[in-house]
Amino acid sequence: MTAMQLNSEFFAVMSEISAKKGLMEKVVDFAKGLLAEKKDDTLMTKEEFYAKIEQSEKDLDEGKGIKMLPGETLSDLIRRVG
Repeated sequence: MTAMQLNSEFFAVMSEISAKKGLMEKVVDFAKGLLAEKKDDTLMTKEEFYAKIEQSEKDLDEGKGIKMLPGETLSDLIRRVG
């Protein structure tokens, strides 16, 4: 579907929706949600990712952290540290 066809279909649907107040309110709320920029705290740059790894390694070297013991499984680690 071309942008022009999509635009035409959008306005045809909106003309029907605009006649119904309840539907218009829902569309406005939905559109505001689409426009709202939501920050994802898990997104980071490559540099931030590597900085986190370096900091974690430094913390481990300083004894701030939890290491898996030799031969320990992930289940064992979880049981040990809770």
